[in-house]
Amino acid sequence: MIDFDVPLAELARLKSRIPAIGGSVHGSARFGQQSRFAVAELALAGTATLQCQRCMQAMELSVDSTTRVALILTEADAADVPEELEPVLARDGRISAGELVEEELLLALPIVPLHEELSECAVPPTAPLVAGEAPEHVTQRPFEGLGDLLRHK
Repeated sequence: MIDFDVPLAELARLKSRIPAIGGSVHGSARFGQQSRFAVAELALAGTATLQCQRCMQAMELSVDSTTRVALILTEADAADVPEELEPVLARDGRISAGELVEEELLLALPIVPLHEELSECAVPPTAPLVAGEAPEHVTQRPFEGLGDLLRHK
């Protein structure tokens, strides 16, 4: 069994998808064998600091995840993985605990982080969705003059 603490900002793939990420997770990885596959049981707990996409302020999100994965050597092996396991490609038969953590966090964290309750958001609920007055609706007809052009040809 391996115990670890990982600062989220140090995970390259996670940082590339969520640039303003912070926080850390503590976890453990336990390895074993099931059928003909190496199996890793990964448990993560911690807090991720993300940027709310509604108010653009920092928000904290609790992370608590447990998963079991089968380490496969080729994509063709994925078809043989037992249903209760998630296949993870381990090139050359090896994978780092950091890669497992990163993969799990990419699945666990929201694509568009938002405060759970609107009242937690820095944007007041009465604020308009768009700043300023909406322009008067103007119908545009980009091909309106096309008929005249074709007739005078």
